[in-house]
Amino acid sequence: MNDATTHVRVPLIDESQADGRLAELYDEVKKATDLPFVPDMFRLVSTRPDLLDAVVAGYKAMYLGGVLPRQTRELISAWTSKVNQCPYCVGTHNFFFQVFGGPEEIAEAVESARTADDLPVDERTKVLLRLLTKLSREAYKISDEDWQVALDAGWTAEELLEAFFTASMFNFITRMVDGLGLGASVAASRVSQLDPAGGES
Repeated sequence: MNDATTHVRVPLIDESQADGRLAELYDEVKKATDLPFVPDMFRLVSTRPDLLDAVVAGYKAMYLGGVLPRQTRELISAWTSKVNQCPYCVGTHNFFFQVFGGPEEIAEAVESARTADDLPVDERTKVLLRLLTKLSREAYKISDEDWQVALDAGWTAEELLEAFFTASMFNFITRMVDGLGLGASVAASRVSQLDPAGGES
């Protein structure tokens, strides 16, 4: 276990020690993320390949294919992580947001913003992020009127479904990451230490 993960509450199986189904899943993760290593979020459930299988499937559903641009889905991921106060996930998905063309200015703003209105994004995007903030904090209060506001802002029902799925997955991921002790700092995220332009930062 490296220094950044010494506080994690469950065993993390190194790639060099993975075999069988776990080794297959690790290969899937690296292919899906286009990274040379398996991010520690996935390794949290490495002692249970059956659970990791579900996490990998969820990741692929969020990011491979779909109707929303990958940049938008990464912004949703980073913002939902911010709402849930998970620095590890904010750092990781701010990195991917920039890899897929997102401005550094917005990535930096996500780290310090208190509300979606603090972000330097257009009103259409703010409408979506306000709705997803409500989804994360008090989903039971989302009304037909809230949904209609998003439609009126120019989002389609198909796009909103994908956005809701992505944000809901991140409500799961941030709770797992935080609850198991990985989410305490951006420094714990090996991904966030990479340079979005390529290579180590």
